[in-house]
Amino acid sequence: MSNRPGKTDVILIGAGVMSATLGALLQELAPEWEIKVFEKLSTAGEESSNEWNNAGTGHSALCELNYTSEKPDGSIDINKALKINEQFQLSKQFWSYLINKDLIRQPQDFIRPLPHMSMVIGEKNVDFLKRRFDLLSNQLLFQGMEYSDNTEKLKEWMPLIMEGRSSNEPIAATKIDSGTDVNFGALTRILFNHLESKGVEMNYNHSVEDMKRTSDGLWEVKVIDLENEKIEYHTAKFVFIGAGGGSLPLLQKTGIPESKHIGGFPVSGLFMVCNNPAVIAKHHAKVYGKAKVGAPPMSVPHLDTRYIDNKKSLLFGPFAGFSPKFLKTGSNLDLLTSVKPNNAFTMLAAGVKELPLTKYLIQQVLLSNEKRMEELREFIPEAKDEDWDIVVAGQRVQVIKDTEAGGKGTLQFGTELINAADGSVAALLGASPGASTAVHVMLDLIERCFPHYIEDWQPKIKEMVPSYGISLVENPELFQEIHASTTVALGLGEELPVYS
Repeated sequence: MSNRPGKTDVILIGAGVMSATLGALLQELAPEWEIKVFEKLSTAGEESSNEWNNAGTGHSALCELNYTSEKPDGSIDINKALKINEQFQLSKQFWSYLINKDLIRQPQDFIRPLPHMSMVIGEKNVDFLKRRFDLLSNQLLFQGMEYSDNTEKLKEWMPLIMEGRSSNEPIAATKIDSGTDVNFGALTRILFNHLESKGVEMNYNHSVEDMKRTSDGLWEVKVIDLENEKIEYHTAKFVFIGAGGGSLPLLQKTGIPESKHIGGFPVSGLFMVCNNPAVIAKHHAKVYGKAKVGAPPMSVPHLDTRYIDNKKSLLFGPFAGFSPKFLKTGSNLDLLTSVKPNNAFTMLAAGVKELPLTKYLIQQVLLSNEKRMEELREFIPEAKDEDWDIVVAGQRVQVIKDTEAGGKGTLQFGTELINAADGSVAALLGASPGASTAVHVMLDLIERCFPHYIEDWQPKIKEMVPSYGISLVENPELFQEIHASTTVALGLGEELPVYS
């Protein structure tokens, strides 16, 4: 049984952090617009945005070595690090605006201050880290970064990692105290609670099955109400597909030219989680290492202090795996059904190009628990098997597309925004840095999809995000001002108590 189309201004598909961010921005920019959200699951933030399905790192390149690549000539490129840091500053500004306007409360429910550290072992890696430090520490966005290869100082910074370490190999680390731990699941739920209080219609247990263009230029979305198996049709002037791994199949159903020649490759993840409070108490930082030679960027190992449900946790990983599902709650047919005539050659080309990735994933799938413990002991030499359990993290669908630089079937390790030429529909694909840069990505979407409104909206955007359109690297006084104000608004200047 079906009902008549229900018209609205904006439809957001997927109740993750991206839809929540876009909804919150649009609600401020155009409060008169009607917004409807459709989510297949029973609550918000249950897939990629969920706190157990991602690393919870406020990605700002403070510790992630894969954002500062070493060129063939030995020089280090810091441009990506600067860009990602600036993008995270936009997120902090918008969150601060919402808090200062009393639109959301208690920032400690989703963000906490936490030192970010990079740790490397071996002479060559130590040399790389020192040169990286020399470059970044001269940048205002990385002010306060410290470097040490002194054993006593490292014991002070990361006692758990240094405890029982007998190797004579050189070891070094950088440390910066302005890092953050972000609970993106909590943030997502907070934003949707705010939107619901403003009249946004939330539809949980509603699965979007199809999309098509109507004769009057609107988008008609076919939705199944899973609770009573009722089919509904809703039309909107604009649709955002923010369904995580489920975005690619829905984008393909739009039939827009921009959806062609794009594929997806799903990668699953595992984390080891510590169950011993005494061990958890010994570590207080996010410590990122360096990916092994030949391993993909997604494999960078890190030992993370996390705050989930106001409780301190300790996680290590990620360990990659393979599942043909595009979502944790998806179907084993997801990968197969995503192959279409227009992207088959793109997918095949990627299969040939990415044999090293395939080999890596097979090796990861076959890892025994003891092998995982061996990798953990590279970080924590005295780690005990009984102190660690396994938690299954989220599915990530890496984008495959034809690019000028990489040729046919190039695997993209990042976040991709795809939109129709007329701006009536847009989809977000890809993975890290993802949620950390949600405000930057959604402002980019607004510029692409609502160009006729931008001039009128600019004053409001600048109120919400003061550095919008301005390079903080080139405007140190503005950065200092913004850094100080967001630190206060988000409560990042002092440690907060947690339950053990």
